[in-house]
Amino acid sequence: MAQKPSIPKGTRDFSPSEMSRRNYIFDTIKSVFRLYGYKQIETPAMENLSTLMGKYGEEGDKLLFKILNSGDFMKGVDEKNLDERNLGRLTKELCEKGLRYDLTVPFARFVVQYRGQLQMPFKRYQIQPVWRADRPQKGRYREFYQCDADVVGSDSLWNEIELLSMIDMVFSRLKVRVAIKINNRKILTGIAEMIGEADKIVDITVAIDKIDKIGIDNVNEELRSKGLSEEAIDRLRPLLEMKGTNAEKLATLSTLLKDSEIGMKGVEELRTVVEGFADLGHNCISEIDVSLARGLNYYTGTIIEVKALDVQIGSITGGGRYDNLTGVFGMPGLSGVGISFGADRIYDVLNQLNLYPSDVSQSVKVLFVNFGDKEAAAAARMIKSLREEGISAELYPDVAKMKKQMGFADSEQIPYVAIIGESELEEGNVTLKDMTSGVQEKLTPSELIGKLKND
Repeated sequence: MAQKPSIPKGTRDFSPSEMSRRNYIFDTIKSVFRLYGYKQIETPAMENLSTLMGKYGEEGDKLLFKILNSGDFMKGVDEKNLDERNLGRLTKELCEKGLRYDLTVPFARFVVQYRGQLQMPFKRYQIQPVWRADRPQKGRYREFYQCDADVVGSDSLWNEIELLSMIDMVFSRLKVRVAIKINNRKILTGIAEMIGEADKIVDITVAIDKIDKIGIDNVNEELRSKGLSEEAIDRLRPLLEMKGTNAEKLATLSTLLKDSEIGMKGVEELRTVVEGFADLGHNCISEIDVSLARGLNYYTGTIIEVKALDVQIGSITGGGRYDNLTGVFGMPGLSGVGISFGADRIYDVLNQLNLYPSDVSQSVKVLFVNFGDKEAAAAARMIKSLREEGISAELYPDVAKMKKQMGFADSEQIPYVAIIGESELEEGNVTLKDMTSGVQEKLTPSELIGKLKND
């Protein structure tokens, strides 16, 4: 018996109706990107591992999908590394390429590779799939789409304010209630200095980035395992559990970090961004969250994360400033800031809340019934005229009973059925049936176009 076909865990197929919903999300996000002046690029699904490795921290490197070299991939492999199962060295010998983990690092590579052709500041958006060798679970997939917008070549904090405004507009258009959490990496560095553990900033950020998933007690346990003292952990805890308004949190941070130059710089940057965003007005909740770390090593300033308020799911958008990312590709001093919408999680949120427009799955507006060759030919000519006017229409391809053709239109949620029979052929008219109300009316071709356009 043949094995039933399947797909890898953490990946999904999408039916036509599901793709209609996904395209609604992509089109909404894309329209906002364009409204703010962002230009689209694409990069390959695979990158050289030398481009990807070392950009996401030790944990991120483990989640990279590596691609075996073409041909005899065992050629040149040191057998000693095989015997000792030295995975680090074996990976370098067996794999030169990997699937992209995100869109930010490939974008940094793109900027450096084409720097002579780009006008700075450069605003780009990119909507493509990424891959992570993670354990699949609810809201977490091995293959998923990201929708990124980044600005490089500008230090201005107006870029952060604009990106927050874009986030607010996207979720307002999708009708999803969200909370935008904001922090600054410099504040975390200042906190590490304040608790006497400046050299453990990476360990601290990786641990506290998990606070929503594993809770404060488990975060503290992880910090202990990394060598933080009990005194340092005790001094850190109240900061991670800070309450109050954004203004109150900024005041508290200013007091606590007054002796840290980098910490105070982070507080002032955070103040500028939060107050600038508030001044523009927004629909979402905006809150400072000192526990927000986004444990990717390349963030250097503002960090952003978005949570849906009405669905239990992980972050649905995130991002931040990464002043040093292009430096690893030989272009130091180029500042960047960006955000990434998690389209697959947003899709799950909209599905759970049923927030799609009623006509989101509609692909055809009118179906022409097929009574035979003469009638079909007349219908085909009319369909051509409708399509030229931007109205989606199709002819039922086979001569079949009216009930079957009407049933097809009903199952496909086609709102209108057009009938050209003997009398319509003689008169040069079309009978149009509204599938919702059942009302039928005879129309001239021009009247048909006008009605369907205005509907």
